[in-house]
Order: sequence, then C-alpha cells, then structure tokens
Amino acid sequence: MNITVLDTQPTIRSGRFTLRPPRISDAGLMRMYTSDERVARATASIPHPLPPGATEAFIERAMTPGHTEDCWVIDGSATEMGEVVGVISLKRMDRLQSEIGYWVAPSSWNTGVASETVKALISANPQGCCTIFASVFQDNPASARVLTNAGFNYIGDAETYSVSRGATVPTWTYSLKLD
Repeated sequence: MNITVLDTQPTIRSGRFTLRPPRISDAGLMRMYTSDERVARATASIPHPLPPGATEAFIERAMTPGHTEDCWVIDGSATEMGEVVGVISLKRMDRLQSEIGYWVAPSSWNTGVASETVKALISANPQGCCTIFASVFQDNPASARVLTNAGFNYIGDAETYSVSRGATVPTWTYSLKLD
C-alpha cells in the first residue's frame, strides 16, 4: 500500500483502487449514484430525491480546510472500474476515535469494493485512531458483513434517523480497536 499526503488528507493506494480526496469533476458520477434510491436508503445522510446542488455542497465541505470528516472517492480508473466507484469517510470524534461510513455504486455491489476499501482505510489509519466505530441499518446485512470481515466487533443495537427514509431506522453498531 502506498500513501501520499496532499495537504492533511492522504491519497491511499491499495489493490484495485486509489482512495483520494473528492474533486469538483467527481460531481456528475457522484450525483448519478447518490440519486439512486437504493444507495440513499443505505445511508443516514443522503436525501432522496437528491436536491440540486447537494453533491456539489458535499464536495465543497470535503475540500474545505478544517473539515471534521475526511472523505475519499473510491477511484478504480487504474483498473478500468471507473473514476468514481463510491465514497468512504472517517468522521473525527473525541479521544482518537472516528466513525467510518461508505457507499458503493450499485454496479460494483458484491465485487469486494467495500471490503477492500474499508480494510485499506483501516490499514492506513490516516487519522491516527485508536478506535473506529461504524453503524449499519439492520436491513443491510451486506454492510454488516463488510465490517465483521474487516475485524469490527458488534457492540449493540441502536437507531438513527435516515434522511432518505424520513424515519428513525434500527441499526447495528460496531467498533474496531487499533493498536
């Protein structure tokens, strides 16, 4: 794995993908994928229907110095998978803890994209975390498998509000202690 630091957020190369900070030119593909109701419903924060300008606002926040959530585009262009295959992020918490989140384009579901990128981000540990948390909706067992396969341990049930669903949704919560 090669890590290149540009400003404060590194570019991470692993296997089939490069995890790199988002750029304005990613907006079209990101909008296309996040406009898909299946993608939005698997996240807490992506609205459906996706309002105009939401993708550009997300990219702008990710590019703004001092942001609290580091976001990476999952770029598979080196292996002809596409320039934007998904997004993965780490949101800073306190006490050297972060929360990981991700979405993958439906055309890349069940291809190992999420597993590979979660493991690469954990291995790089760009925020120097001691613990990483994650939660997935209970109706998304595929994402739960991604986490457990990456070494996360189930720590309990909870619920969170889903913007796209307009409702509070039951979740499974996971944690991973790093050395």
